[in-house]
Order: sequence, then C-alpha cells, then structure tokens
Amino acid sequence: MSVKLTRRIAARIMKRGETKVLIKKDAVADAQKAITADDVRDMIKSGKIYVRKEKRNASLRSSIVSMKKAQGRRRGPGRRKGSAKSRSSVDYKKSVRGQRRVLKKLKADNTIDNQMYKKFYRLVKGGTFKSKGSLISQMQNNGISINEETAKQLRHI
Repeated sequence: MSVKLTRRIAARIMKRGETKVLIKKDAVADAQKAITADDVRDMIKSGKIYVRKEKRNASLRSSIVSMKKAQGRRRGPGRRKGSAKSRSSVDYKKSVRGQRRVLKKLKADNTIDNQMYKKFYRLVKGGTFKSKGSLISQMQNNGISINEETAKQLRHI
C-alpha cells in the first residue's frame, strides 16, 4: 500500500486532516507495507504515525484584557454601545415572566375576571410595573381585593 493511502486511512481513524497526519521517517517502509486499517491502527498505537498538535489561539491577550476590565478599565463611553437601560443587569424577560405568573394565579383563583386580566397583561407587556409588588399594589388601588397573606404569597411565586 502507498504512503498516501496509509495517511488517508490514519486521517480517517484519528478524525483529522490528511495534512496533519505525520509518519516518522524510520517508519515509512512499515507504512508502505500496511495493508489494512488495523495495521494503521497498530502503527498509531506504537507512535509511528502521529498527528500534529492542534493550533490554538494564544490566550495571553484575552487574559490581559479581562484583567484590565476587572480593574475597571476599557469601560468608558467610547466602548459603550446601547443605552444605560439596555446595558443594565435587570432582565426584562425575568421580571415580565414573574408578573405574568401572578396574573395567571389570580385568574385561576377567580380573583380577577378575564377583562381585568387582559388589561393588566397589556400593562405588564408595556413595562408599566417594576416588580410583582408594584403590580399587586396597583391592582389593590384599582379595587381588586387581595388580602395581605395572598399578596405575600404572590410576591414569591
């Protein structure tokens, strides 16, 4: 068998490109004699056929940048894209999902009817309420009777 074929089989076995597979100079004769994939596997195990190390990006630059950012550098106005609100850590989805859970629970308990549910659902979607607590207090101001015990439970859904 030719050395090219041996390299191709080795590349398939080792799951790397043919150009990355190397054969030691003293093992070229053995590589030509290798007939089956099992012969090539034996040569790989013995170290006569090996693969070039995978190139990786040097992480020095990135580690320096992350260290500088930890110190508070590289965070000036020239680096920022987006408003302060968009860069803040408060997640819109997280707060909205919590408020929607409160609405769903109140609707299931028949505390609010479908009309009120829809009204408050739209307000939640619009970002009117900052938290579940503000939603509950607004509902109480609108005349929906939610006792303190229930309100306390709803804050922790």
